[in-house]
Amino acid sequence: MKAAVVTFPGSNCDNDIVRVLSEFYSAKVDKVWHKDQFSEKYDLVILPGGFSYGDYLRSGAMAPFSPVMKSVKEHTDRGGKLFGICNGFQILAEAGYLPGALIRNRNLKYVCRTIGLKKASNANKISGSLADDKILRVPVAHGDGCYFASAEIRKQLKDEGRILFLYAGDNPNGSLDDIAGICSPDFKVAGMMPHPERAMNPITGEMDGKTVLDLLIAS
Repeated sequence: MKAAVVTFPGSNCDNDIVRVLSEFYSAKVDKVWHKDQFSEKYDLVILPGGFSYGDYLRSGAMAPFSPVMKSVKEHTDRGGKLFGICNGFQILAEAGYLPGALIRNRNLKYVCRTIGLKKASNANKISGSLADDKILRVPVAHGDGCYFASAEIRKQLKDEGRILFLYAGDNPNGSLDDIAGICSPDFKVAGMMPHPERAMNPITGEMDGKTVLDLLIAS
């Protein structure tokens, strides 16, 4: 597998996702600076977590105008997979790849802890194969993670099986309908606020993040 990890000013989880892709999937991974473009045909492009420049305007607001996003569009136009984690999810929403917006946490506080995730339905082509009672333990770390969209959009996401994960029990940010991640209509683009790369450590025994990436890569 060949993957690209895009680094924006303020990205702080890019090295983490490079490490897990290399160690657990033997992937050839390139880091791409946001001012650069790429012509390489990758199987997967990842927008990692962090604090992208422009967050003082709105999380991810400036990132869609970076030159690299032209290459990202060319990648998705030819059917490549695109995955956004935390700030990457915010960028996908701002760039129009995914509907809705990520707004300030309802309690107006930064949240950093491990939470539960579950699938939304069997219809989702990425997470739908999980057992109905399976709860994944994955960390979150964000101040603007509340998923907001109109009732019409949320119904469409549900009806089309495009909700990737729901928060299970503890909704850390007040996201509407407990939505923790969503997908595009063709399931090639996915975004989620929790950090799977932070739950892939055999030493601590926290490995549910690998289940998330396994599902994403296999879909």
